[in-house]
Amino acid sequence: MMKSLLPICVFAISLLTISFSTKNLNKKMTKDNDGFALIELFTSEGCSSCPAADEALEEIQKKYSDKNVLVVGYHVDYWNKLGWKDIFSDASFTQRQEYYSNIFHLNSIYTPQAVVNGKKEFLGSNKNKLISSIEEQLSEGSAESIKLNVVQNTEGKIDVQYSAEGVDAKKEQAIFVLIQKMATNEIKKGENSGRTVHHINIVRNIFYLPLKEKTTSFTLPAGLQKEDVFVAGFIQDKRSGSIKAMRSASIE
Repeated sequence: MMKSLLPICVFAISLLTISFSTKNLNKKMTKDNDGFALIELFTSEGCSSCPAADEALEEIQKKYSDKNVLVVGYHVDYWNKLGWKDIFSDASFTQRQEYYSNIFHLNSIYTPQAVVNGKKEFLGSNKNKLISSIEEQLSEGSAESIKLNVVQNTEGKIDVQYSAEGVDAKKEQAIFVLIQKMATNEIKKGENSGRTVHHINIVRNIFYLPLKEKTTSFTLPAGLQKEDVFVAGFIQDKRSGSIKAMRSASIE
């Protein structure tokens, strides 16, 4: 059955905005076999319910700044035609959400949606469910691991080399995302017209690699320096969607 691409904006009560510190971003994943939680948020500046989810995820990242927890935000593009074009949106992020829609057998895609370790999905502003899901995932160990080496080359590109252990090259793939640490925008049109919205950990680019390939590279978005971004890598079971390993790294 065809899945609807009409955005569903779920009403949510706004949470108190809490400032985000980036100082611990790359101190995670210190032990390869520790439990971890990757929270993927599908959001849009054009959705009136999404700022509450952005705020919830910011609070979550701060709460778990010393744990193996990483939140990342994918700005989908299907809201762009409804009054406000999200400058962070990209069709590839909508495609990733559609992948999860198939994994979870959903009838439609919606914002804000949170996916935890590729295993469960729910309303992105549901802070209680976020916390319980994170605690559950942190209590589980991982038999797989990924290590990253990220440097800026002489041409200004961000080169990523990685190694992985305990992986299944036939069933799994490596995914790498370039992440902007934070941004604040004034919204001029659409459902959030007149609001100033704040984002953390904005995915700016995503690459999928077969596990036999060990390198990739990113181009820095215009106006950003290497200090403004970092890189995260995941190992994902292509069929089940389960995230098997995760690591983030600053750029040398």
